Amino acid sequence: MATSHKAPDCIIEVSWEVCNKVGGIYTVLSSRAKTLCGEYGDKIVFIGPDIWQEKACEYFTEDATLLPEWKSAAEQAGHRIRIGRWNVPGEPLAILVDFSRFFTLRDGIYGQAWELFGVDSLHAYGDYDEASMFSYAAGKLAQTLIEQKLIKGSVIYQAHEWMTGLGMLFLKKACPQVHTIFTTHATSIGRSICGNDKQLYAYFKGYNGDQMARELNMEAKHSIEKQSAHQADCFTTVSTFTARECQQLLDKTPDVVLPNGFEKDFVPKGARFNAVRANARRRILDIVEALCGERLNDDTLIVSTSGRNDFRCKGFDVYIEAMAQLNARLKDNGKAGTQVVSLIEVPCWLLGPREDLRLRLEQVSEFGDSALPNPQLTHYLYNTDEDRILQMIRSLGLGNGKDDAVKVVLVPCYLEGRDGIFNLPYYELLSANDLAVYPSYYEPWGYTPLESTAFRVPTVTTDLSGFGQWVDSELGHAGTLEDGVSVIHRDDSNYYEVAARIAADIEHMLRLPKTRRDAIRRKAAAIAAKAEWKNFIAYYKQAYAVAMQK
Repeated sequence: MATSHKAPDCIIEVSWEVCNKVGGIYTVLSSRAKTLCGEYGDKIVFIGPDIWQEKACEYFTEDATLLPEWKSAAEQAGHRIRIGRWNVPGEPLAILVDFSRFFTLRDGIYGQAWELFGVDSLHAYGDYDEASMFSYAAGKLAQTLIEQKLIKGSVIYQAHEWMTGLGMLFLKKACPQVHTIFTTHATSIGRSICGNDKQLYAYFKGYNGDQMARELNMEAKHSIEKQSAHQADCFTTVSTFTARECQQLLDKTPDVVLPNGFEKDFVPKGARFNAVRANARRRILDIVEALCGERLNDDTLIVSTSGRNDFRCKGFDVYIEAMAQLNARLKDNGKAGTQVVSLIEVPCWLLGPREDLRLRLEQVSEFGDSALPNPQLTHYLYNTDEDRILQMIRSLGLGNGKDDAVKVVLVPCYLEGRDGIFNLPYYELLSANDLAVYPSYYEPWGYTPLESTAFRVPTVTTDLSGFGQWVDSELGHAGTLEDGVSVIHRDDSNYYEVAARIAADIEHMLRLPKTRRDAIRRKAAAIAAKAEWKNFIAYYKQAYAVAMQK
């Protein structure tokens, strides 16, 4: 891997998730900011959407003393921007761009995109317009700063996902000296194939991206993604798994693979970690006790899964099936009482915290042995009777009754420390786990399993995730629970076998003494240490070198 190159004078990274906590790309960018800033300082600038307008953004601190000449030049050119710092380790420079004024120019911009780059926006719908106008605004801002010679020398412009490709293409046309990188974290067509319950892997070599875009009404997103991949100076993705997908569906092999790392500063150390874990465990058990009207032992095994609400791709279906199989097996073994608490932490159509549950949690005295209605749910939903996760939990008989060894609970909110029930952030709740399970069907990388191992939580994932494939390559064999990460083989036809393997791993963990569990926890942390950004940042340097050679 070539890493020796002249360092760029400025690196501009553009993403819809800069200072905007939406999904995994936020974690990618924010967790490596400290490492990048350690290498490049304020030569790296992140650009994100100003969706808050005049309101404060909790992820961003505006600073009028930063780059005043940039602010002045941008305003003279008609841009409305805020300059400050991203509130993450490393505190990188960040610019929030107001893109609202470009909506009146939308049709003309799309017409130019077709004429200049062959980008077909004719069938655009949903979030395409909003993302594209932000992308265009970000590219025009960079163009202004470069043409005004406020940014000099070698400039890297890295655009993340189809949502930022349009601005990259217009910038490349206006300022051909800029070195462009386009990064896809998952192809729009690959995700859509899976989301529409089609078999991605059994027929993989037969899929044509353009044809599937027409069939799935994805022409606009696929078009900008494909043209960005082909026209960027350096095309990258996040795993060898997704690189093959790009080759098949975008007709373009990535120049560099940029695996996603993690920053250990996010993980508490020593006694602080133990205190956080103990507090989070107690809170989880208190909540499940209040829901189910049953006292739980302190050593109850806590298991969880989490992620974006993508029922099939994230494997929530097979996870629930595994819990049903495990519950039946444990009940057949004749052990009375709850042995496993299983959380499904997935944002749903949230109405708010349950008042009956909140009241019980405030009454620390005995609350009897009666369960609350819907004891599988911590918050009110707008669509309680239609939610797909709840429907499957109920259909498989996971009622959280006194005779159920496995209590399954849906946590349908973003865990940011103020949800009204847990009132703890996600990472603190993650530290409480004895095991985490992410049985993804479609997962270009897989941040959730990497995060869990970083927090010393043994983890189950599949070999359909980039992270799972990376673990297997590091170990030299298919990962097992004793390695710290169990990597289960998954394909289009072994759904029930995967569920059985998950149930078996959980049952295995139940039988282990504390000393063995602790040893497995240390192995999980050791795997995570290999994926720290200090080890993976070399791939970014390689991408910069490829782009600068063009």
